Amino acid sequence: RKELCYEHEEHAMRVRLDIKADWETIWERDYGCNWSSCWNSDWGCNYDDLCPIPATGIRSLVYNSDGSVYDERNFLANGGRLYLAEDTYSFLFYNNDTEYIVYDGLGKISTAVATTRSLTRNTFTALHQSERTVSPPDMLYGHFVEQFEGQLSDKAHEYSIVMKPLVYTYLIRYEFNAGLQYVGLARGALAGMAKSVYLHDGHTGSEPATLLYDCTIEEYGAEARVMTFGIPNHPDEFYNRGEEQKKQHYTLNLEVRLTNGEFKNFFFDVTDQIVTQPRGGVIVVSGLEVTDDEGKQPESEDGGFDIGLEGWGDAIDVPLPL
Repeated sequence: RKELCYEHEEHAMRVRLDIKADWETIWERDYGCNWSSCWNSDWGCNYDDLCPIPATGIRSLVYNSDGSVYDERNFLANGGRLYLAEDTYSFLFYNNDTEYIVYDGLGKISTAVATTRSLTRNTFTALHQSERTVSPPDMLYGHFVEQFEGQLSDKAHEYSIVMKPLVYTYLIRYEFNAGLQYVGLARGALAGMAKSVYLHDGHTGSEPATLLYDCTIEEYGAEARVMTFGIPNHPDEFYNRGEEQKKQHYTLNLEVRLTNGEFKNFFFDVTDQIVTQPRGGVIVVSGLEVTDDEGKQPESEDGGFDIGLEGWGDAIDVPLPL
């Protein structure tokens, strides 16, 4: 019969599950800073402007009771249908529209982890020894169902999930006191952040990494909106400010290229700000200056410096077909 050929899953299996997805689109977890209520209107954006948008699609992984992968498929953003045999399963969902996220260990629930891609800069000096430099992750959501009992039925059952963020945003403000007129380009780095996040429970891995990112020039200085997995070795629950957390150190960098072609670096210890904002928030450093001597043009007939010259961009490995 045609229906048996063209609609095999509908007829061969009697457990049909309609997944209905909703999205929690928040950019930070509040651990006491209460930014949603005390937002500074001088920051040039509203609190809600930093919220991510829902993803465009969902990847589903269904695991057998022995931990092996039973089924995998893609859904639209609002969900889709799973076809199951009568058994006990675990479900793992994450958005399938990421660009910089790298997945590993998906063959087992406990090892399913998301990391991000390596990124290097030819002028960058390591802020923390042995830390890998990486690009910030793009938006990642996830949902995990530890146990589901698939029971035979003549009807499809509806199952609701909430895709929750596994990536959070830091609004980073570099505030200048003087010399901003000499700054042509700016980029930054944040060291000590988590290199990975586990998809089944949202805890971050113990290994730190340094995030490299570009900044925009604003009337007050430089600004960046940096996505991260949060701090290392952190559970997805209320932050434990124990001794182990205090041992981690967080360093912020700003590298500017002046209009005369020279570079200048600024370094800041932002540990106090990060430990109170382990997953997203606002980081502010102030008092930055570029002196007139540092910003003056070289004595030559050419005058100004072209900030578009090569040597500024990040070094990215790109495979080319041969």
